[in-house]
Amino acid sequence: MFRISKLTDYAILVMTSMAKATDVVFSAQQLAENNHIEAPTASKVLKLLAQAGLVESFRGAHGGYRLARLPTEISVADVIRAIEGKIGITECVAEPGSCGQESVCRLRSNWCRIGSAIEQVLVQLTLADMAEPLHADAVSLQFHSRSEIDTGSRA
Repeated sequence: MFRISKLTDYAILVMTSMAKATDVVFSAQQLAENNHIEAPTASKVLKLLAQAGLVESFRGAHGGYRLARLPTEISVADVIRAIEGKIGITECVAEPGSCGQESVCRLRSNWCRIGSAIEQVLVQLTLADMAEPLHADAVSLQFHSRSEIDTGSRA
């Protein structure tokens, strides 16, 4: 099963809630409460996001965190990389040369192709997009529209 970690899920949740109020400086406690996560988890996520330059941190009595860029300028891929590192569906895609089977594997090029397609979608999807959830039928329509564009509409 391919999935992001809980920490990454929480990071996207926190960043998406911050995207809805870009002028607000949030405390880690506020973000934890607003997103129903533990305060130490929110603090850990925010520290990693600040290290990656995705949020700004402010010290003092009115300190806290806010997005470092506009929600339209931060991709889901940016957030995933901040928490998990390089995006890759298999070890050989994420870290070439790390698999003992790489020299004889007949699947690596296809895994790279799949990984690239997934990463492309994650790069195109921004926090602004995530802040405005789509209905299931709109998601299907959007996916098919992007697929037709990406493949040159084979119809």
